[in-house]
Amino acid sequence: MTGKVYIVGAGPGDPELMTVKAVKLIKRADVILYDKLVGEKIVEEIKKLGKKAIYVGKNSKERGMDRQREINEMMKKFALEGKIVVRLKGGDPFVFGRGGIEAEFLAKENIPFEIIPGVSSINSVPATAGIPLTHPNHSSSILVVAGRDDIEEWKKAPLKGTIVVLMGRDTLSSICDNLIKAGRDENTPVAVVENGTTPEQKVIVGTLRDIAEKAKGVKGPAIIVVGEVVKVRERLRNYNQ
Repeated sequence: MTGKVYIVGAGPGDPELMTVKAVKLIKRADVILYDKLVGEKIVEEIKKLGKKAIYVGKNSKERGMDRQREINEMMKKFALEGKIVVRLKGGDPFVFGRGGIEAEFLAKENIPFEIIPGVSSINSVPATAGIPLTHPNHSSSILVVAGRDDIEEWKKAPLKGTIVVLMGRDTLSSICDNLIKAGRDENTPVAVVENGTTPEQKVIVGTLRDIAEKAKGVKGPAIIVVGEVVKVRERLRNYNQ
């Protein structure tokens, strides 16, 4: 019988900032494959549990995709042995963590998996330092970039990068119109996630051209995602359960 892989976010490093679900899965796991950015105290706690814990972190001198292929094959191997595998990643697995690549691999190999979100360092680290990322008097937007990218890539973010919009349900139509006017392709994929992470979660997918019409029935809290990353959902939706 095939096992299951859980791609789990370990949070920013403090064990107490791990989610309850992450802790439960670590206790259930047969094998834990953990990254370089998983906090040292978290690794210590895992080892105290006597779990089979394998370090699969990358360093800057390695060829990332070669190492990634090794990790993918390890997940596959253990899952096909019927094991519960926790793929433990620092922060949140879908924020600069290659979690999407690993999920796509598992979906392609027909291996059951589930994504467990984690507290991202993007918001948690500044918060613990007393720095609000948004403030009514100072900033109403956040640009998240990778330090390896040139600043020229950062400048393209509104037109090519991923945009996540909170509290945009009632202004979705104008948001889409303004992005198109700014130069964003009207066929850019858009997803509206209503009541996210709850049993009532609903995902509506469209484009900048038609999502406002498709999402007219949304009444609950919603997050809007704009960008090509929305296409990944189609490759994962039948497996992430």
